[in-house]
Amino acid sequence: MNAMWHLVWPAVAFAAVLFAALVVRSLLKRVLRRRMRAPDALAAFLKAVRVPSLLWAAVVALWLAIEVSELPRRITAQLEVAFQVALILSITFTLASVVAALIGLASERRALGGPVTGLAQTASRVTVLVVGVLVLLSVLGIHITPILTALGVGGLAVALALQDSLANLFAGMHLLADKPIRVGDYVKIADTTEGYVVDIGWRSTRLRMLQNTVVVVPNKKVAESIITNYDLPEPRLSLAIRVSVGYKSDPDHVERTLVDEATKGLGQIPGLLAHPAPFVRLIPGFGESSLDFTLNVEVASFVDQYVVQHELRKRILRRLRAEGIEIPYPVRTVELRDARFEASRGSDPERGGSER
Repeated sequence: MNAMWHLVWPAVAFAAVLFAALVVRSLLKRVLRRRMRAPDALAAFLKAVRVPSLLWAAVVALWLAIEVSELPRRITAQLEVAFQVALILSITFTLASVVAALIGLASERRALGGPVTGLAQTASRVTVLVVGVLVLLSVLGIHITPILTALGVGGLAVALALQDSLANLFAGMHLLADKPIRVGDYVKIADTTEGYVVDIGWRSTRLRMLQNTVVVVPNKKVAESIITNYDLPEPRLSLAIRVSVGYKSDPDHVERTLVDEATKGLGQIPGLLAHPAPFVRLIPGFGESSLDFTLNVEVASFVDQYVVQHELRKRILRRLRAEGIEIPYPVRTVELRDARFEASRGSDPERGGSER
């Protein structure tokens, strides 16, 4: 009976302290949440320790239970081992979450040169967890060398069974190291899929298309494909707008008109840049029924070209009409000849019709 009472008091102390710690945790979370106005380092830290803080409460409760207990040495030693395990696990999970959260926060602030992918955050979290597990095994007196040997032998079988998954994993690591695409870039993959890079995960890359749909592409396919990145080396790009006018038009007049209309659009059309200045070239040149000019302007990003083309084409159409510059239609002349008439003149009936 005395032994039972020796166990009851530590259990009561553990439960009471655990309950008090959870209450304090809940109150602190509410108070800090009300004071937070915008995402910052404190917000990222609180979000990261939301789950590990439960382990903290258990660790504190277990420590106080051991301190107030009068148990036999054998049971006390086992509880101390359990306390050490809980302490190492709480520290490991906390560091893993905090490191991943801080990397994500630094990425959002561009402190790391750009957004960080999910694979990078997962890799940092896994690294901390592996180190924590190794420390835990060392505290428990378990030798790591035999485990690593067994994992090496078993890893070969796992690698053969998970070839595709491992290929996607290493392809994702290659994409992170080589950086042909980054989170936030607008890219085209294999001339079939294009959109904003949302994330590069351990298995796949996610693209958000302009239709606001997400396309999931395996990392292996991305690494093997021809990639067009419209944000490298910089987001802005040159836009060529083809304009066709009649052969009776004065080329110099057409050039001045197009440049003037594009210049007037600067500051009024979203995405249209002033530098370099708009210019016109008589290219492709001489068409079948028109003079073909190309108006070259600079836009801020790939998606801005749609609005710029829309607005400039409307302005150019109105301006050409106002200036009296003809916009030609394709014209084809067909000449019909009477075969009997040609025969009476001694011509070859097979050559009676011609088209040009």
